[in-house]
Amino acid sequence: MPGRRRQAILFTVLGIVVIVLTVVLSFGWIVLNWRTGIYFVLGLIFFLLAIAGMVLNTIFLVRAIRKNEQHDAFLNAVTHELKTPVASIKLYLETLERREVPETKRREFYRIMLDDSNRLMGTIEQVLEASSIGNRNDRGKHEVSMTDVIADCVQVAQERHHLENDRLHVEKKLPTGDQAIVRGDAQELKSAVSNLIENAVKYSAGDVKVTIKLERLTPHSVAVKVRDQGMGMAKAELKRIFARFYRIPGINSQKVKGTGLGLFIVRSVAKRYGGRVYAESGGAGLGSTFTMELQSEFRPKGLVS
Repeated sequence: MPGRRRQAILFTVLGIVVIVLTVVLSFGWIVLNWRTGIYFVLGLIFFLLAIAGMVLNTIFLVRAIRKNEQHDAFLNAVTHELKTPVASIKLYLETLERREVPETKRREFYRIMLDDSNRLMGTIEQVLEASSIGNRNDRGKHEVSMTDVIADCVQVAQERHHLENDRLHVEKKLPTGDQAIVRGDAQELKSAVSNLIENAVKYSAGDVKVTIKLERLTPHSVAVKVRDQGMGMAKAELKRIFARFYRIPGINSQKVKGTGLGLFIVRSVAKRYGGRVYAESGGAGLGSTFTMELQSEFRPKGLVS
């Protein structure tokens, strides 16, 4: 990673040097030949083209290096996310095989192995989901209640992270008795909402207090807002975090595990349903709010087909 950064700096400096030399030479040539009109025009055109080419070349080189860095970070994260639970499961199985373990300890081992298995499956499903998002055909569309989607996702998150009921608080700001109905695939919508909740839980720095709000925006759109009181982020990161593989620099990967795909999946799902997703934060340590807007209808409960 440091080597790649040095390469990026080197290419940037070289690009700037070449641009400066081009400017000096072209400007000097134009000054010397300004009286001969055709030379002046050709020199000016060459000057502009040369500058544009050098700038674009430098930008593309730096972007390519940054993408390679992100790919390396992704591979490292995925390797860690796959290797760690497998090693843990193997260790507990070897312990159970080689020695007699009291029943209480045995049940604890089973629970830990089950948690590790769920973590392993979650990583695999996330990678598969991200790889298929841009290539899949439209699945069968059904009328999906976002109230039910959120309830299911909250239950899964509570069980996965062993959270008390008051740690994930759900609020609904819908017309009395109505449900928000989105036409689409329930599993895709659950994937998006689950990733928002998982992200909020992971970045809560241990003290998990997450609010999930379902709010009507217009007669034809609904918002799912997930607010945490965790690490927060700088303003410059608010758009970058939705890129594939991107993780905020400086985050301790041992404390906050992940592949850098969760928010990319959320953004992709939101786009497929004619919506958008964006983040807000007051800065480091001030928590974050993620809002996913979707096209929706509103109907009384019980009228969902």
